[in-house]
Amino acid sequence: MTESTTLGPREIAARLRQAGQMLRLRGESAYRAGAYETGAEIVEATAEILPELVAGDRLTQLRGIGPSLAAVIADLARTGRSAALDRIMGDLPPGLLEVARLPGMTLRRIQALHDELGIASAADLHGALAAGGVEAVRGFGPATVAKLREALARSPDDGDGPPARRVLVDVLEAAERLVGKLRRTRGVAAAEVVGSVRRAMETVGELNLLCASESPELPLRALVEDAAVAAVEARGGRACRVRLTDGLRVTLAVEPPPRFALALLSSTGSEAHVARLTARAAARGLTLEGLEGVTEADLYGRLGLPFIPPELREDAGELEAADAGDDFADLVTERDVRGMVHCHTVHSDGRHTVAQMAAAAAAMKMEYLTITDHSPAASYAGGLTEDRLRDQWPEIAAAREETGIAVLRGTESDILSDGSLDFPDEVLGALDVVIASVHQRHKLDRAGMTQRIVRAMQHPCFKIWGHALGRLLLRREPIDCDMDRILDTIATSRAAIEVNGSPWRLDLPPEWIRPARRRGIKFVISVDAHSTSELRHLRFGVAMARRGGLRRSDVLNTLPAAEFAAAVRP
Repeated sequence: MTESTTLGPREIAARLRQAGQMLRLRGESAYRAGAYETGAEIVEATAEILPELVAGDRLTQLRGIGPSLAAVIADLARTGRSAALDRIMGDLPPGLLEVARLPGMTLRRIQALHDELGIASAADLHGALAAGGVEAVRGFGPATVAKLREALARSPDDGDGPPARRVLVDVLEAAERLVGKLRRTRGVAAAEVVGSVRRAMETVGELNLLCASESPELPLRALVEDAAVAAVEARGGRACRVRLTDGLRVTLAVEPPPRFALALLSSTGSEAHVARLTARAAARGLTLEGLEGVTEADLYGRLGLPFIPPELREDAGELEAADAGDDFADLVTERDVRGMVHCHTVHSDGRHTVAQMAAAAAAMKMEYLTITDHSPAASYAGGLTEDRLRDQWPEIAAAREETGIAVLRGTESDILSDGSLDFPDEVLGALDVVIASVHQRHKLDRAGMTQRIVRAMQHPCFKIWGHALGRLLLRREPIDCDMDRILDTIATSRAAIEVNGSPWRLDLPPEWIRPARRRGIKFVISVDAHSTSELRHLRFGVAMARRGGLRRSDVLNTLPAAEFAAAVRP
């Protein structure tokens, strides 16, 4: 009997978009197709409260969600399936929707490919084109086949080349759900996420899973029959590769329990890290494949090393540090962080009040948080004038009284083009904390950008350099600047650097955290939260800090409230 599957908001949204696309492909009502697509957007926008709405049968309270669509969403949330969606999809595999995006593909042509060649995905079509079988299908003349080859060659995710990358947060919902399902599957002794997701890389090409079982057919079946699987791209005796309805590629490898620890080690580290371990084993007359141990720590111990946390396994100096006596025991953790830094409210572009943000931080057992709404130059984000900033202070004081935690009054001040900060010195001096960030003119030339930030970091007030490189993952490149010169300036100035936990920023990246740490620069791990739910961004900030090798003593918001306030006081 197949286990019932509950889907998360991102996966539900993917299924709704899939239904809308199929309705358009079939030539049915554009209004009906649009309703499903709009439903997907609403599900994503209300992701944090969706489980509560489903549990209370209150989905129809959302504008744009009628009774029929509410029933579909509730079915997907509770069971992973919907009879209404099954009727829409018919007998065509969901993976064929990838094919529908290609030029010239009509429903009749897609049906012909499926019936005559068994094509169920873009990967299948890629293979059929390579084998020369498509030309034999009626309706696929030389010109059509040539266009398909060209379109697939341009596609970053054609089932043969490297998959399109996505930010880590967009993979975690599926990762945590699927690994949980595998752990509950009969015959599975252990299951883990491996690869770049376990190392907490900023962006991910695919999701890699590993489990231990003497009966590999059981976990393989559990994955391929999952409600979110659109297509099975490959399947062998101990491994398979599938594609989910949102396009994410997932691989699963199954190892016998005695080999699980070794497989976990080998499939987590970067190629360079694993190659170094292989060479280290050979130097000791061993082979990596021949190592025995119940845990990864056992295997590292056989190589004369302490356990190296997954986030560090990049061959970026971790082995040299281990040989020098570092056991990584003081690498910063979420438990070490005592306060939330970089929080926005309804006063600028946040979605909750000061009191709501403070209450949420208190519920997470935090000792303090900083309220740092935008400054005047960020008018597009509701930046506060000096008067509006001062008007906020009584509200901050009241939140401090109501919650019992320290609520610090601050600003995220724009670093203006000339390097000055976006409030007069007397205003900055009256605050508890100042975050200084670049929000405009990201394409300033290297010399100009460097001088702009150097001048800001030399400002006599203590400031935290916010989302330092200004990048938006997969959307905007980092600013061009002389980082070594800027870090040298910060090392002799009154400044710290933020490790921004917004999953769309994750900035400063590890390759610059490490040289900053060597200069003795201090950091804060921030959440850059614009809502109470975004306080959970802490996990991403901590992951980035760990990848950069930060210890609890490097991070200012591991200090108690009074010490933190003293350390960052402008």
